[in-house]
Amino acid sequence: MGCLMNAVSGVRGRFITLEGIEGAGKTTQLAVVAEVLQAAGITVVTTREPGGTPVAERIRALLLDPNHRGMAATSELLLMFAARAEHLVQRIIPALSAGHWVVCDRFTDATYAYQGGGRGLDQRQIAQLEALVQAGLHPDLTLLLDLPAAEGIARARGRRGEAASPDRFEAETLAFFERVRAAYLGRAAQAPARIRVIPAAAPLAAVSAAVAAAVRDHLGHTGSGVDAAADHPGP
Repeated sequence: MGCLMNAVSGVRGRFITLEGIEGAGKTTQLAVVAEVLQAAGITVVTTREPGGTPVAERIRALLLDPNHRGMAATSELLLMFAARAEHLVQRIIPALSAGHWVVCDRFTDATYAYQGGGRGLDQRQIAQLEALVQAGLHPDLTLLLDLPAAEGIARARGRRGEAASPDRFEAETLAFFERVRAAYLGRAAQAPARIRVIPAAAPLAAVSAAVAAAVRDHLGHTGSGVDAAADHPGP
């Protein structure tokens, strides 16, 4: 992964991620983040995980397919990082190297939450794959949209509609999503400077205002952002 490290070393863009369980409103708030950055004159690339490139999107389809409910947890973990490796090399690193800011719907915090917390996989194994695939690259800012698991499930069900079939993750139990949420909050407690917890059960306007304020605060700490050196902190 030496070429990845070389690319990262010259990065001048910044990397922002949004996290949260199903129904947390990441897609809506990703647009808010992009709008704030664009208003500051920053070129923004928006993307998602798993996905973001043709190969990664095909892996995403496998991961979400409800016909694969019996997939082994380790297989799921490896597919997540396979998609992430493609995403980094083909899209995220080139964008950051060009000076653009990348805003991503989920990244590796989601792996620790879903495959670590939800599936119960050893977080040391996740960390080994993280080191292999990311070679030291981490988000500069993560916005964790937090809400009770039961509310998130209800929102996701309402958004999908009762007639539509849930994907592999949407079909998981309340207990699964409670473990995911707890893992997310544990990550936030370990990295409070990077991970900003946004109460997502609040009215939409209040959530959007909190998200915009967090992004503006980040901009304030990086100057204009465009010329800020990329000092990617660890998790």
